[in-house]
Amino acid sequence: MVTTNTIAIAILIGLFITLMILKVPIAFSLSLSAFASAAYMGISLGAIAQQMVKGINSFSLLAIPFFILSGELMSAGGISDRLIKLADVMIGRMRGGLAMVNILASMFFGGISGSPVADTSSIGAMMIPMMEKQGYDKDYSINVTIASACQGVLIPPSHNMIIYASAVGGLSVGKMFMAGLVPGVLLGLALMVLSYIIAVKRNYPRGKKYSTKEAVKIGLDSFFGLLTAVIIILGVFTGIFTAIESAAVACVWAFIVTFFIYREIPFSHFGVILKKSLRTLAMVMSVIAASQGFGYMMTTLKIPTIISNALLGFTSDKIMLLLLINASLLVLGCIMDMAPLILITAPILLPVVTAMGMDPVQFGIVMMLNLSIGLLTPPVGTVLFVGCSIGGAKIEHIAKTMMPFYITMIVVLLLLTFVPAFSMTIPNLMFN
Repeated sequence: MVTTNTIAIAILIGLFITLMILKVPIAFSLSLSAFASAAYMGISLGAIAQQMVKGINSFSLLAIPFFILSGELMSAGGISDRLIKLADVMIGRMRGGLAMVNILASMFFGGISGSPVADTSSIGAMMIPMMEKQGYDKDYSINVTIASACQGVLIPPSHNMIIYASAVGGLSVGKMFMAGLVPGVLLGLALMVLSYIIAVKRNYPRGKKYSTKEAVKIGLDSFFGLLTAVIIILGVFTGIFTAIESAAVACVWAFIVTFFIYREIPFSHFGVILKKSLRTLAMVMSVIAASQGFGYMMTTLKIPTIISNALLGFTSDKIMLLLLINASLLVLGCIMDMAPLILITAPILLPVVTAMGMDPVQFGIVMMLNLSIGLLTPPVGTVLFVGCSIGGAKIEHIAKTMMPFYITMIVVLLLLTFVPAFSMTIPNLMFN
């Protein structure tokens, strides 16, 4: 028997999928489907609008604009070039050294920008042409660049972690930040091992050796940029700052470094940086607001309960259930961007995993890595698109050559899923 709720669910989900297929922006797709479903149910459209406003009226979200602005400041201020040189000093002499440099530079940059797209744009714009010039294959250069950019989702600061913490009901952002440190480094090490194996197999060149004097000079030059990440991580780790306070302090420090220490761009460029930051912030906050309206209708129609019961009814085996959840998120990541997926799926799946004894923080880290893989997969992989655009390669070709990197990232994902110690050791030591 078809009930009113069944039709409303069909309108909500069906219209959303249809609008997505028609390439309507995600914020409009979410809000329009929520309004249409509410109208059918006779729910006041004002109630949906109130939920949308309520969704962005959250104190924890205040960190997002600060992190976005500090990342844009450091991206424009010459930090990328300095991080690449520092990484080259540290590990560039290895076989396939430039690939290792690429991964390590992305690890450093991820601790500043927190954005895989910004990482790919800044690091990739220099590293991909540089690697090709040194004799590396184009597909390998792009593969390494876009895969390593996903470290920015795990290594603090990450505005996606803030979105997750808000979506699941006010989870500690500081706890999420600290939980991402080891997984971020683990992902980087795994990618380095894979890149080294491929480099040896293809006989890629070694990097040059730096003198002690050159190494010290490069280290000192990059120190002020790296200090941004140190401020964020140590500030939260020691309890001197909250996550929001560390974001504000990092923003001020990034401003000082960009315009008064490195001085690679004139102060007149600050307006351009502000506009770019505001554009990014508007996109993020509009998606958050629209997702709240969509989430309100899902809750009203009891969709989370229906899905949870279906998953728990499918199997009671913890391992199978976690594998099923990971597989579902990997598939969804191929067709939808990361932020809306976090906002939609986190409240649905969290009760399922917590019922099995998984900590919400651990699940958050698993979700971060899982959905970051979606940034590398067609048809909606934004990082894949940016990398291919910079490298001048076809998306379908790069997606095929990414297979070893996909497998490596999935292995790390499974480790984070089934070994809680990777993500929970540091937060448990700090917050318990």
